Amino acid sequence: MSALDFFALTGAALVGLGSYGLIAIRHLLRQIIAFNLIGSGLFLFFGAVAARGGDSDPVPQALIITGIVVALSASALAVGLAVVQAEASGHAELPDGDDASDGPDDAQDAT
Repeated sequence: MSALDFFALTGAALVGLGSYGLIAIRHLLRQIIAFNLIGSGLFLFFGAVAARGGDSDPVPQALIITGIVVALSASALAVGLAVVQAEASGHAELPDGDDASDGPDDAQDAT
């Protein structure tokens, strides 16, 4: 197995771990980290696939760097929104399917 195959498999493993974390975990900050794992795995996989040709092509490298900058900006926005949601609700977890009916409209109807 070559180094590029190892990088591609590591990227695929990161995407798998991030997908599992995104589906299985309800905590908002952990979901943001899982989403970042997916992005990092995709960047690693894309870099490994781009390097297989032998010559270093600058277009995939530029796309990866641009993706990293966009991922950093999106992560900062997501963390900010998670903090606002945690301050508003008192906890940093997404509601379950049963708790979704306890919105502000339902609380006004009960009184």
